[in-house]
Amino acid sequence: MDSEFMDTVAGGLSARGFEVVRFEFPYMQARRADGRKRPPNPMPKLLAAFAEEVAALDDGVPLWLAGKSMGGRVATLLLEQTQAEGALVFGYPFYAAGRPEKPRTEHLESMSRPVHIFQGTRDPMGSRERVEGYRLSPQVHLHWCEDGDHDLKPRKASGLTQRQHLEAVFDSVLDICAAG
Repeated sequence: MDSEFMDTVAGGLSARGFEVVRFEFPYMQARRADGRKRPPNPMPKLLAAFAEEVAALDDGVPLWLAGKSMGGRVATLLLEQTQAEGALVFGYPFYAAGRPEKPRTEHLESMSRPVHIFQGTRDPMGSRERVEGYRLSPQVHLHWCEDGDHDLKPRKASGLTQRQHLEAVFDSVLDICAAG
């Protein structure tokens, strides 16, 4: 697991009392084994890998699925098939970079459990301007990080920092999960 962003997220949530369980999708495991960059597995394989991890956690403790970018998309696609309370997404890929005409939102229109998406306002895969025009379920809650990119990182000129955004995200997650 070599994502500095997810290391920071896991650490920030752990520091607030959450038990964080991480895993890698099969294509990432293969990349780690042989060092070659690979495309993501087909969605059915990604869903199966995530579902297997979730099934191993069935211990009666409230569970929230979470993920960054594609992992967050997989979490939202899997959510309705699990006993999880909801999903937390850090940078949802509403569309492929440069392809806003093909949104990945159909399943988000009918979610019956809470999905909280923490998104940068200038994310190239889901800017505020575009996303606010989508028809989403009332269960989908958008939390905007001003001037943030796909990693919630703002430009220096904004006067904000990624760390400030992440601390606010961690505090929001604490409030969301406490509210149940």
